[in-house]
Amino acid sequence: MKPFLLGSRPVGPGQPCLLVAELSANHNGDFERACRIVQAAAEAGADAIKVQTYTAETITLDGEDAAFAIQGTLWDGLRLADLYRKAALPWAWHEPLRDLARTLGLEWFSTPFDESAVDFLEKLEPPCYKTASLEIVDIPLLRHIAATGRPVIVSTGGATREEIMRARAVFAQTPGVLLHCVAAYPAAFEEMRLRTLADMPGAFGWPAGLSDHSPGYVAPVAAVSLGACVVEKHFTLRRADGGPDAAFSLEPEEFAALVRAVRQTEAALGHSGYGPTPSEQKSLAFRPSIWVTRDMEPGERFTLDNIGTYRPNQGLPPVEMDVVLGRRAARRLFRNKPLRREDVA
Repeated sequence: MKPFLLGSRPVGPGQPCLLVAELSANHNGDFERACRIVQAAAEAGADAIKVQTYTAETITLDGEDAAFAIQGTLWDGLRLADLYRKAALPWAWHEPLRDLARTLGLEWFSTPFDESAVDFLEKLEPPCYKTASLEIVDIPLLRHIAATGRPVIVSTGGATREEIMRARAVFAQTPGVLLHCVAAYPAAFEEMRLRTLADMPGAFGWPAGLSDHSPGYVAPVAAVSLGACVVEKHFTLRRADGGPDAAFSLEPEEFAALVRAVRQTEAALGHSGYGPTPSEQKSLAFRPSIWVTRDMEPGERFTLDNIGTYRPNQGLPPVEMDVVLGRRAARRLFRNKPLRREDVA
């Protein structure tokens, strides 16, 4: 699997993890707040800012029966249409937010929830598209996205292996990433199943990442250690400000801590290799070696009574102990001195 370009950033194996701040509904209907979120994401060290593109009318129907009532989530008591009217990012905000993000050095892209959103976003020339977990079964939408030819990031929350395979087939000619995800808000650590990340590249032929709704940043750091090349996390200015997604979003200081932890994890993972690192070279001076433990006369045999292995590393290496034992001293030797090769007859 080769990395691909997402805007100016290579994404994939061997590349720094792409850290995505998800704006989602945390704008709370305030354009200036949305701009401050983009600014804060850049200051916190995000690589990209992601939004969502839909209207209540294109994502659901304005139904009144029980099927449209939300139960068992943070949004209990709301109808789908009411939630999405509250949460939607006005389409008129997309271009100025994109321009702000680019000015700040962030990649900017979106999750479209229907074909009209894709057509709208195409005019803004995003570097890629993201597909939401629940839309992984919307094959007509996925085909419409694939037809743009842009890279895609596919979230897999709740999807079976067969459903992921079906979506992956739609994007057979498209570079992309699969995001492991638990589509619960918030997600419990006990349900994260992060080891799935190690299975996904071999199973589906794309690199893997994480769309995370669990508390804090433990899961993203663990995901990076398992090979995640993209991490997405909801981002807000203050959870206390409220909003549909606030409860499972990170504040700027927390996202900055996530960035530091991920970059430190990447540095610590390094590459596979053996032998001393540059900083370990000095420590090798304190390895054990063979030392004379009492005064010896020329011709005296070496035994465990007069030589032994001790730190530091100034004498023969311990591996030569079996060779030295039973041989004779080539000259007079003194206790607490390293045994050299020329000391052995």
